Amino acid sequence: MAAWRHVLVTGASSGLGRALALACSGEGAVLHLGGRDAVRLEAVAEACRAAGATALPQRVDVRDAAAMAGWIAGAGRLDLVIANAGISAGTGGAVEPASVARAVFETNVTGVLNTVLPALETMAAQTPGPDGWRGRVAVVASVAAFVAAPGAPAYCASKAAVQRWAEALDATERRRGIRLHAVCPGYIRTLMTARNAFPMPLMMEPEEAARRMLAGIAAGRTRIAYPWPLYAAARLAGSLPPGLRAAAFSRFPAKGLD
Repeated sequence: MAAWRHVLVTGASSGLGRALALACSGEGAVLHLGGRDAVRLEAVAEACRAAGATALPQRVDVRDAAAMAGWIAGAGRLDLVIANAGISAGTGGAVEPASVARAVFETNVTGVLNTVLPALETMAAQTPGPDGWRGRVAVVASVAAFVAAPGAPAYCASKAAVQRWAEALDATERRRGIRLHAVCPGYIRTLMTARNAFPMPLMMEPEEAARRMLAGIAAGRTRIAYPWPLYAAARLAGSLPPGLRAAAFSRFPAKGLD
């Protein structure tokens, strides 16, 4: 079991969210698991219960601010909240449709706000835990936050927004006894990446990605970016002049529309 007894995870029905839920399972753990697919979410909850945890699935859409606020407020104590829910989309080699850009920002940015803001208010009213903090919030961004890839403008921008917001917020929320962590993983083998038609070096299994994330949180790192060679490559690509970067990325297939 991870170091935190009371954990809330969004996007917990599959992929990284499922792996995080299982990694946090164990005797005494209380897991609040959010997702839109009730059947898959219940299957994850059953797996967590088999590992000894109390698992409480909740069918919820992170875009619904009122529903998220109600769910989080009713969860009780929260030692760790992981804002993991997100979607991926790109241009498909053409122009990114307005509907796609809006959908990506509504889930990846507004959905994170709808998760983190009520969680912070809950945590601020809690007594500190054994580690001395009232609570921790992990925002799942991506190494894509560090490079403006022309094939996925909304996705890269949305991940950059939440990565920078979490890192900036950590400095001020420490005064209230709360830690923020910006998690920037590389490629993870999920249904989301299965649609990508371009090379995905250093692909990780969800379990490995979850392990690295939780280890970084436990170590108190504000930015948790991995694997480091891909993170370094993203930082390098992000530092290129926009024209040169666009020319380089034009040699690879663009991320699909959904």
